[in-house]
Amino acid sequence: MREKEIFLSGKPPKKLIADIHNADDAESWMSNICGPHDLTVYDAKRMHFRHIGNILNSTTTAIGNIEYGTDVTIKVEDLSNSYSISLPVSGFQELSCSNSNNVQSNITSGVIISPSAPYELNISGNCRKTLVRISRQAMEIGLEAMIGKPAIRPLIFEAKMDAKVGASSAWWRTIRYIETELSSADSLYNSPAFIRDIEQALIKGILTSQPHNYSDDVKNSLRNHLPSYMVKTIDYLKENAKNEIHMDDVEWISGVSRNKLYSDFKRYIGIPPTAYLKRIRMDGVRTDIIKSLGGESISTLALSWGFNHLGRFSTEYKKMFGETPSETQAQAKLSF
Repeated sequence: MREKEIFLSGKPPKKLIADIHNADDAESWMSNICGPHDLTVYDAKRMHFRHIGNILNSTTTAIGNIEYGTDVTIKVEDLSNSYSISLPVSGFQELSCSNSNNVQSNITSGVIISPSAPYELNISGNCRKTLVRISRQAMEIGLEAMIGKPAIRPLIFEAKMDAKVGASSAWWRTIRYIETELSSADSLYNSPAFIRDIEQALIKGILTSQPHNYSDDVKNSLRNHLPSYMVKTIDYLKENAKNEIHMDDVEWISGVSRNKLYSDFKRYIGIPPTAYLKRIRMDGVRTDIIKSLGGESISTLALSWGFNHLGRFSTEYKKMFGETPSETQAQAKLSF
């Protein structure tokens, strides 16, 4: 098995800025970032490629925003050395890949292009999107560190990546936060040591949040690292999240003292059990708001998940998801 970490540079993030009107130059620019591909432009006069972003130098992860200004098609035989992950901020794109059905991508769902397969990506002229490029080497090293064994088969992700609900939507919120921080000159994210840890967290995050052909190995490895009483406690919280839960009950279910329970939750999960339960409930409300499409009021849905103080709920919801519950509901109606 390879080393668990790689350090390609001790330098701070490198700025990426491109403003191009020529198709060949745009193709060359993106080939240097994501790998060789063929770019077809359908209206050369309207072609206006823009790319603003950063390369995070410890593993060459790139994060930025791109647009072409006109309808384009990108064809790749094998994106051999990188994973391309994108989410439209406006407009849409469609991915055709030999090992999956066509994937429609807009502001509610992104796409992941994995190596080892040909694909075709059609991008609308009004599409502006966030693009994250992670090297194949860094991704596979992160995978091997998590599962504790060599990755024999190529790592292939499910192509469609939800940006509305679940852990994958949290990953995209993290990307947006990193983009904001990188735009600040005095940001901690300009520290090489700090950004290295952030890159590794992004890789771990996508490996745990997005389905792929090693997902079972990752889940089993994570559960095997948890004490059995923590697995039992987590299962209890998930199964009973819509019911009234008292910490006395959680302590009894776990079979350990409250102090140990809190200490080990922070050690293994990063937050105490009360915060973990709140996260489950918040995700549940968000999922129900999106599914209901306005059929049920936000207050009814929030109350069903145990949020009795609606003003506080709305504030905490916006803090967690970057938008108010009503904004989530409105966006769900638009994308239906």
